[in-house]
Amino acid sequence: MLAYIGPEIPVESLLLKPENSLINQTLDPERHPQLQLAGWGFGIWSEHLLKTEEPLLYHRPMAAFYDDNVAGIVPSLQASTLLAHVRAADYNSTVVLADENCHPFSYQGTPWMIAQNGDLPNWKLLQRELLQHCKDTFLEQMRGTTDTEFLYVLLLSLLEDDSDEGVQRGFEEMMKLIVKAMDSLQLPSLTKLKMALVAPNRIIGVNFGTGHQGETDPAGDWRELRKSGPGTDDFALSMLLEPMYLLMGRNFEDDDTTYDFEDCTEEEATSVILASEPLTENDGWMNLEFGEIVFLEKKGASITRSVDRLKV
Repeated sequence: MLAYIGPEIPVESLLLKPENSLINQTLDPERHPQLQLAGWGFGIWSEHLLKTEEPLLYHRPMAAFYDDNVAGIVPSLQASTLLAHVRAADYNSTVVLADENCHPFSYQGTPWMIAQNGDLPNWKLLQRELLQHCKDTFLEQMRGTTDTEFLYVLLLSLLEDDSDEGVQRGFEEMMKLIVKAMDSLQLPSLTKLKMALVAPNRIIGVNFGTGHQGETDPAGDWRELRKSGPGTDDFALSMLLEPMYLLMGRNFEDDDTTYDFEDCTEEEATSVILASEPLTENDGWMNLEFGEIVFLEKKGASITRSVDRLKV
């Protein structure tokens, strides 16, 4: 997952050029045990689009490195706000490969689009408890068969307003309802919600979830847990507890050989990237730790950042 706000820059500078670009992560992810073969997509806002108030959305249900549209479309676009995602899914016939299941998701009636690296097990059963909290205006727009899109419907239905405080309360209420539903239906499970909620010039990132017993305060050293290897409970817990990553700076494409930010202080930053994996070798990548929510906004030429703990 990758989100960006800042001055207009070529989309390929974000998706194709960095050493660990999102497209490269499809084939060679550093933090994920699987290839990302189930599709990909992006949404952008740009002052150079004819409809500047709406995001341009692109989805394709195939591995990004096989997408023959990439070379023809991406180099022709630039963006001031971007949200992109490559989809991981189990390698079996139950996975539905379709445009409708590729992130990011964007509905009418809200400024927000969403993508996540995560999993809500048993979500179809949990709907027995959760559907009562969903508004018809968003349920009617649901087209796919993914847990992420259902969580998008639930979150939008819970938002009191679009302020930072309102969105944080919405995420906290959503997590409380999920935990309550798992308890009521006796379906405790590890739930991973690593989300980016994006609107023009705004990114809200969330790193949250529950442990194997549905607890909201799982503990452990994710690097040590990762050593247990794919398929183990400890490895799954390490994926939950791993941080998300953000980098603030300016002139991201200043150096065509490295595609990195020009060094500057946080107060001087004009751009920010939130990602599931660092795109570059820059030492300035900051962690969004498990249990945290970050609010990033472009105000004038500057980027503001605030971080809080989610309270559930």
